[in-house]
Amino acid sequence: MDERYDIIVIGAGHAGCEAASAAARCGSRTLLLTMDMTKIAAMSCNPAVGGVAKGQIVREIDALGGQMGEVTDATAIQFRMLNRSKGPAMWSPRAQCDKSRFSQEWRRRLENTENLYIRQDSVTEILFEETDGRRRVCGVKTQMGTTFGAGAVILTAGTFLSGLMHCGREHAEGGRAGDAASHGITESLQAIGMETGRMKTGTPARLDARTIDFEALEPQYGDENPSKFSFSDETSPVRHQLPCFLVYTSKEVHDELRRGFADSPLFNGTIKGIGPRYCPSIEDKLRTFADKESHQLFLEPEGRDTNEYYLNGFSSSLPYDVQMAALHRIRGLEDVHVYRPGYAIEYDYFPPTQLRHTLESKLADNLYLAGQVNGTTGYEEAAAQGLVAGINAHRRLAGLEPFVLHRDQAYIGVLIDDLVTKGVDEPYRMFTSRAEYRILLRQDNADLRLTPIGYEIGLIRRARYEKFLEKKSRVESFVAYIHAQSVKIREINAHLEKADLQPVRQGCKMSELLMRNGITLEWLIGIHPGLCGFIDREGIRSEEIEEAEIEIKYSGYIERERMVADKLHRLEDISIPEGFDYGSMQSLTIEARQKLSRIRPVTIGQASRIPGVSPADVNVLLVRFGR
Repeated sequence: MDERYDIIVIGAGHAGCEAASAAARCGSRTLLLTMDMTKIAAMSCNPAVGGVAKGQIVREIDALGGQMGEVTDATAIQFRMLNRSKGPAMWSPRAQCDKSRFSQEWRRRLENTENLYIRQDSVTEILFEETDGRRRVCGVKTQMGTTFGAGAVILTAGTFLSGLMHCGREHAEGGRAGDAASHGITESLQAIGMETGRMKTGTPARLDARTIDFEALEPQYGDENPSKFSFSDETSPVRHQLPCFLVYTSKEVHDELRRGFADSPLFNGTIKGIGPRYCPSIEDKLRTFADKESHQLFLEPEGRDTNEYYLNGFSSSLPYDVQMAALHRIRGLEDVHVYRPGYAIEYDYFPPTQLRHTLESKLADNLYLAGQVNGTTGYEEAAAQGLVAGINAHRRLAGLEPFVLHRDQAYIGVLIDDLVTKGVDEPYRMFTSRAEYRILLRQDNADLRLTPIGYEIGLIRRARYEKFLEKKSRVESFVAYIHAQSVKIREINAHLEKADLQPVRQGCKMSELLMRNGITLEWLIGIHPGLCGFIDREGIRSEEIEEAEIEIKYSGYIERERMVADKLHRLEDISIPEGFDYGSMQSLTIEARQKLSRIRPVTIGQASRIPGVSPADVNVLLVRFGR
C-alpha cells in the first residue's frame, strides 16, 4: 500500500463531504478522493437546499453536527419557510444558494479540517481481504496507479458510476456535463456478489439572464423576516435576497415538445434506467398529464455574480433544437440564450436492502455506501446518509456502539429505515407523508431531538451544547410560565371582542386561551404586559416563542403520537438472531420467508415494515422470538 488511512471516502459530493467531515472530526484519519477538487459539493442540479421534508433533514443534519445547514446559511441568496398555511409539522425551510460560493465554502471547511486529507484522483477498484472467513474492505486502487490502504471505505460516487448522458439521439459518457464517468467500482462490488441496477435523473437548460424579459414574469420573493437552517449562533439569516420568478408553459410550448418525442431517449428505449416519479422531466409530465395545457415552472438565480438561471421543472433529454423551440414559446423567454441544454443521465446504483441500518454493506465488513449509489435523489438525502456513514465508519473502527436513528427520532431515521427495509424501485425522495410521526419530527425541534446525540458523538462542540441547554431551559421556563399564568375576564374579553373573537365566560390559564382557534402567542404578547416582561427578562428569542407556542397548542397531538411511538418501540426491542433460517418456519407465508431471508432484519420492528410481511407473519415472529 502506498499510503494508509483509517477511512477513505470516494466522491466529494454532498454525501462525501458530510461523511469525510464527520469521520475526521470524530478523530479518524480520513482521505477524501475526488475526480475534481474544483467541484467539491457541486450543485449539479438546482441551486437550492431544503424544501418539503428535505428542509427538516437539513436541520437534523445541523443538530447532529453536520455542516450542510451552516454552509447553506453562509451562501444563501433567498430563504422561504414553505407550507406556513398548514400545521407546523408541514413547515419546511428552503434556501436558494449561490452555487459557486456553496462549493467554495465546503472546500474551505474541508481543507481546514484536522485529520482530513484531500486527493484528486479517480478510484478504479475497491480492494477486499478475507479474515477468519469474513470479507472486509482493505483499500482502493486509483487511475493514477496509487493503492491506498484503509480500515473502512465509504462509497459516495453519486451519478458517476458508468454514467451516460443523453440529449436527443446523442449520448456520451460522463457523470455530469464536463466530467468523466467512473469505471471499475461497480465491477469490484459485483465481484463480491453485490446486486446492481440502473437509475436515471435529468436536469434542465441553463439560461442567460441578459436575454430574459423579467418584466413579463411573476416575481417570487423570500420571507420578509427570513430564518436560517443552522441552530448555531455562528450563522446569520440571509440579507439582500434575490427573487425567483414564476414561469408557465402553454399549449404552444407543449406542441413543440411533443414534436421531439420520437427522438426522446426516454420514450424510444435508449434509456433503460428508472427515473424519479416526483421530479419528472417535462416530457414525462406531458405524457402523464396529457390533459393539462400549462405547467408552472420556477426560474431561479444560480448566484449573485452570474447571469446563469436554472429553469426548475423543465428537466429534459429532448433534442437541443426541440428544447430551444419550446423555450422560445414561453412568455418572457422568447429571445432567451441557452448556456447549456438539458440532458438526462443514467448511472449505476446498488439496491439498499443489501445494507445494514448503519449503511454498512452486509456482504463486506467496513464498506459503507451513501447517497445516490443507494437509489436516492436529492442533495439533502445524500448529505444525511453521508453523515450517518461517516459517523458509523469511525465508531466501527473505534470499537464503539453503532449509530442508528429510529423513525420517531428523525426524518433521517425514516429515510434509512425505508431504504434498507423496503428498498427502492425508483429514485427515493423524502416527503413528510413518509413519516408516521410528523408532529414529533418538526423542523423547529430538531435540536431538542438530536443535539444531545451530536454532542455525545463528538460533532457538537461544548460551547454550542451549553448554549443549546440554555435555550432548552428558556423554552421550558416560558412554557411553564404560560401554563401557570391566569387570565381574568376583565383583562381579556375587551381584547377578544376587539379582535372579533369569542369572549371567555370565566377566568382561565393563559395556556387554555392559547389553545383556542384564532389566538396566537404573538397576539397574547401584544396584550399582556406580564408576558412581555417575562420575555424581556429571560431573553426569549422569536424562534423560542414559536417553539413554545407549538408545544402548547399541539400538546395533545404530540403526546398521542409519542404514546404510539413508544408502543411500537417494543417491536424494535425484540431482536432476531443473525443468520436465522426463515425457511424452517413453515407458518410464515412463502413471500415473507423469501423477503426476510433476503433483507435480514435485525428486529421484529424492522421485519414488520418489509413489504410482503403481513401482520399475521409478524405475529408468528412474535411467538417465536418475543414471548
